[in-house]
Amino acid sequence: MNAPTSLPTDSKRSLWAAVLVGIGVMAAVDEIVFHQLLQWHHFFDFGTPAFGILSDGLLHAVELLAVVVGVFMLLDLSQRKRLATPWAWAGFFLGMGGFQLFDGLINHKILRLHQIRYGVDPLLYDLVWNGAAAVLLLIGVWLYRRAKQSTRG
Repeated sequence: MNAPTSLPTDSKRSLWAAVLVGIGVMAAVDEIVFHQLLQWHHFFDFGTPAFGILSDGLLHAVELLAVVVGVFMLLDLSQRKRLATPWAWAGFFLGMGGFQLFDGLINHKILRLHQIRYGVDPLLYDLVWNGAAAVLLLIGVWLYRRAKQSTRG
């Protein structure tokens, strides 16, 4: 019996591992840039300043966990030669865009946990925030379709 020359890749697991990494990376960009550097808001703004900082710390812990778990999943796939790189890239962009859109619509508008920036008309900020999410999602969908087509062959 001959050994197989190449192992089949695991497209679904590659996609979802990279979605986790994308979510974590975009959450980190949000938290580092808008929460820490610019100090425009905290994850939860309607409490004491100490609670706002605590909520940022919890967000940071969750984003770090998502990145670490996703990276370990991708490394495991890679070591077993089952990583489907096109699917992973699609997942990464879908994760980033999905987080950005969830944050912009759910956290900012529906739950009103925080706004992007206070003391200004938020319309332009909301349009840019959600527009960036749409661009990331469109890139992810385009990469997903390419990965799907290359899998069909």
